[in-house]
Amino acid sequence: MTDPVVGLTGTLTSPIRGAGTLGEVLVAIRGGTELYIARAEEALPAGTAVLVVAAHPGRVVDVVAWIDLPSDR
Repeated sequence: MTDPVVGLTGTLTSPIRGAGTLGEVLVAIRGGTELYIARAEEALPAGTAVLVVAAHPGRVVDVVAWIDLPSDR
């Protein structure tokens, strides 16, 4: 069973200073918002939009930078 947080986007509330370090991400889930411990393979500053790509025990998630593509209008 896949964790429901995987595939959601969020915003880093504290930076990830590099591989092997931890930050914090705020994710909109279950009708509210929840904080998770975040890790990534690269440094990401606070305020970065991210995509959750994996979830681990202890509310730890792996994230990558998320870039919104412009819509066709």
